[in-house]
Amino acid sequence: MSTISARRGFFRSAMNALIEARQREARRYVSGVLLGFNDETLKANGYDREELKKAARSRYV
Repeated sequence: MSTISARRGFFRSAMNALIEARQREARRYVSGVLLGFNDETLKANGYDREELKKAARSRYV
C-alpha cells in the first residue's frame, strides 16, 4: 500500500510542477500582450507598465 501512496505522491508532485510552470508561462505571455496597450488603457484597468515589463521578462527558476 505504501508503494501506491509513493507513486501517487510522485505523480501529484510532477503534475503540480507542470501546472506551475504553465501558469508562469501564461503570466509572461499575458504581460507581453498587455504591454501592447496604451498607458491610459492600462491605468484604467489597474495595470502598471513597469510591473508588466518585469513580469514579461521574468525567467523560470
